Amino acid sequence: MALFQEVSLFLLGGGTYVALEWLWRGLSHPSMFLLGGLCFRLLGALRRHLPPVWVPLFGAIAVTALEFLTGLVVNCWLGWAVWDYSTQPGNLLGQICPLYTLLWIPLSAAAAGADWLIRERLLPPLPPRRPGEVQ
Repeated sequence: MALFQEVSLFLLGGGTYVALEWLWRGLSHPSMFLLGGLCFRLLGALRRHLPPVWVPLFGAIAVTALEFLTGLVVNCWLGWAVWDYSTQPGNLLGQICPLYTLLWIPLSAAAAGADWLIRERLLPPLPPRRPGEVQ
């Protein structure tokens, strides 16, 4: 059951990330589905392990780091030209920039809230783990 929940949340995060890109930029790329799923799972983990006030800031930093690493792979290494922020002020190798890091602060708060809502209100609770059991 835990695997089903994690996969479901990953798929939801990936789909939401792509939808946000379509709304914001008018296009997306399949690699962004994978990045979105990973980001959503990471934000959920931050929500469970950090005080709520820190989640948006650390979430924005974490998402920016994942976007930078993804950009290095898909844009620089593979040459897919999924995005290019080289015209944005303060950009790093055209892969990330301060503007989008700032935009990730409220989006991280919203994603953490969505993770809480889905886990606590929509998904069935997981049975308690026995000592030494891996879920």
